[in-house]
Parts: sequence; C-alpha cells; structure tokens
Amino acid sequence: MPLYQVAVLAVTQGVTEFLPISSTAHLILIPWLFGWRDPGLAFDVALHVGTLLAVGIYFARTWVRLAALAAGRRVWQPPPGGADQDLYQNARLLWFLALATAPAAAAGLALERQVETTLRSPLLIAVMMIVVGLVLWWAEKRGSFRKDLGQMSLADSMTIGAAQGLAIVPGTSRSGITMAAALFRGVSRSAAARFSFLLSTPVIAGACLKSAWNVLGGEGIPAEMQLPFAAGILISALSGYLVIAFFVRYLETRTFRVFVWYRVICGIMILALDLFFRDPAALP
Repeated sequence: MPLYQVAVLAVTQGVTEFLPISSTAHLILIPWLFGWRDPGLAFDVALHVGTLLAVGIYFARTWVRLAALAAGRRVWQPPPGGADQDLYQNARLLWFLALATAPAAAAGLALERQVETTLRSPLLIAVMMIVVGLVLWWAEKRGSFRKDLGQMSLADSMTIGAAQGLAIVPGTSRSGITMAAALFRGVSRSAAARFSFLLSTPVIAGACLKSAWNVLGGEGIPAEMQLPFAAGILISALSGYLVIAFFVRYLETRTFRVFVWYRVICGIMILALDLFFRDPAALP
C-alpha cells in the first residue's frame, strides 16, 4: 500500500471520526472515487487504534475525574470556570455513559454483516449524509443550549446513546447523530461534543478489540502492511487529537451550520456521481 494512500486515509479517519461528517462514508468513498484497492482489515484496525489513542489521550484526565467521582472522591479538581468543572455537579455521569454505550454495542453485533456488505452503497451514504445534515440543522433550530455535563440526566444520556446506535449505518456519523440528539435535549454545543467524544471511546475501543482479534486470529499483519499499519496509527492519532482540540473550542462560539452545508452538498455530489458517472459495482 503506497504511503501517500496511507497518509490520505489516516488523515481522513482522524478528521472525520470526530467532526459530524461520517468517517465511514469518507473511508468508503475515497477509495471508490480514486479506484484504490481495499487496504484490508489490518489497516482498518490501525486507523481505529489511532483515533482511540487521540480521544483517550485528550480526555485522559476527564476519565480519571469521572472514575474518582463515581467512587465518591474528587481528584484534579479544576479552578472555577476551568475545563471539566461541570463534572463535579454530576457524580453519576460515568454510569450514565456506561449505560448509554449499550445501544451502539447491540447495533454493532446485530448488523455487523450488513455493514460490511449491503450498507456500503454510495446511494445509501448520500441519503444519510443529507438526512442527518438536515437533522443537525433542525437540532440547531430547536436547541436551547442550556445544559452542561453537570446537568445531564439519565434520560439525556440514553437518548444520545440510542442515537449512537444509528451511527452504524455509513453516512450517519457517530458524532453528528449524537450531537444532534444532545442538542434536542437542550445540551450546549460544546458539552454535546464532549459527551459525544466520551461516549465514543468505549465503542471505538470495542471495535478495535474485535477487529484486532480477527486480524490476530487469522494470518496477523502481513509484512508489507507493517509500515502502513504503524504510519496509519501515528497519523490518525495526531490528526484526531488536533481535530478534537479544535472542535471543542470551535463550538464554544460557533454553530454546526458549516457542517450542515458540507453534509448536504457532499450528499448531492455523491448522488450525482453514483447516478450519472460511476458504476456502483466498482465499490470495494
């Protein structure tokens, strides 16, 4: 696998995993558009390990704080107005996150085969890009943006978790659909992003473990894929970390409007390519 393809796909994974524009859709569409060969399961594992490292490192202190609060302790408490200060108003948030992970895990187990075959069509991706973009636009219109993580309830968390279960369909975007659900529940944009990223961590970890088990249970990582594997982890981790840091700050003062437009325009372009210029049977 050429290193330029490794770099393009790894940056794509790092950027699109955390922005509300669907990483799965972009990783299917880019090889389809350029006629690249499917890089295989080992490279998919590398990309997911990279994004897991990104979100794990960025939120490492937050996870420690959540675990300590769940155990009735307070550690690394920030000053008033500092990052994660709202966590200390919600000692049950860790348990809420754990329960909210269940719908995505169930959907992944139930639809794994379909995701790898019938759900990879450009037509479905295009439709989901547009539909979820419009849902995000509607959520922006309806949201009150009054809640932070300290005010989130179990009902809020389970609603967002149920939305995450839909993200298994390519084109949906885990971050996009969960942030939209959070906005409908009155959560602020920045808090919606933080909760979405925290909620994604165990799901990405589970996907990594399952894929790694499949790779190691087979022939392992082929010798020619070892360098792309390592490069994929490094590049996706670095780009993912930078995107998380940017996006959380971006949403403190900005809206999702640009991402709504991106999704709709991208969906229309995919529809045009699929219907008029490309052979859908060429999809890897």
